[in-house]
Amino acid sequence: MRLFYRNYELPFEYPFTISKGTKTHQPTLVVALEFRGLIGYGEAPAISYYDVTVDSMIRELEAKKMMVEKYAFTEPERYWHYLHHLFPKNHFLVCALDMAYWDLFAKSKRKPLYKYFTEELDKARLNDYTIGIDSLESMVSKLNRKPWPIYKVKVGTPDDLQVVTELRKHTEGRIRVDANAGWTLDQAIELIPKLHSLGVEFIEQPLDKDDFNGMKTLFEQSESILVADESCVHENDVEACVGHFHGINIKLTKCGGITPAVRMIRKAKELGLKVMLGSMNESTIGSAAIVHLSGMIDYMDCDGPLLLSEDIASGLVYNNGHVQVSEQPGLGVRLFDEIVSL
Repeated sequence: MRLFYRNYELPFEYPFTISKGTKTHQPTLVVALEFRGLIGYGEAPAISYYDVTVDSMIRELEAKKMMVEKYAFTEPERYWHYLHHLFPKNHFLVCALDMAYWDLFAKSKRKPLYKYFTEELDKARLNDYTIGIDSLESMVSKLNRKPWPIYKVKVGTPDDLQVVTELRKHTEGRIRVDANAGWTLDQAIELIPKLHSLGVEFIEQPLDKDDFNGMKTLFEQSESILVADESCVHENDVEACVGHFHGINIKLTKCGGITPAVRMIRKAKELGLKVMLGSMNESTIGSAAIVHLSGMIDYMDCDGPLLLSEDIASGLVYNNGHVQVSEQPGLGVRLFDEIVSL
């Protein structure tokens, strides 16, 4: 195999704010693996609060490029284990390479990626649209400019209840609330019943990622569905969420790619947990990987391309909450600017 890569700064349509900060661009690393004329693509966005930068991923990739390339072409699960040991502390980079390898492998077998996990995609599965923290007027304006059946609303300010109350006046669609660990237990106890009365579908990560005692209290008294995000990053986090959350949000980038994400989905289902696949503002490349797994899950949060003012690839079509992926082999994506020289 041969390895290629390029870094991008993906511009948001609006400044994107959550409880952890604001950004106008999403730095991301795109990798390509070429083998016998076929090319597989993968992506890993860099997230500052996980102390991951594109530069750090590139440095580690360059240091071990020869070992990435020399591995004999085989099943993706075996390559993931090889990568996991090669980059034991860099799950973001492993994700990009694992995704690229799955794309390459599926192309070599002339099958769409989803065929390895489900016979058919659930075409009725709806995808949400995220509204970041902003002034109340701006959040309402964003909602009105994007009529959508499901909204994911970022919260974590003193005005959270007022915001959701006002947004509810402007849509009959489903609303999901994501606090990104921005509430205290007392705030959550006060807010969750009121949000439930506004028809909020579920609450994502209300408390600090390590506050399992607080989550147990919420779990035992809340009528709302509680979904883990920051509290469930890797495979060994899934079981700990039982009795504290009703579901988990799996991010391909954080857990290390498609291979461990599939294991996490299956484990969660065995334990009776709902499963959401979440976005980290990926372009169409990383978002396509999420869509290919959507037949295995309950909720989908795959709106990265909707939040960007410019994309770097084609292959997904969004239409009023539905997202359609290409039936071409692999991920079915095409870069606008090819990064591989054959």
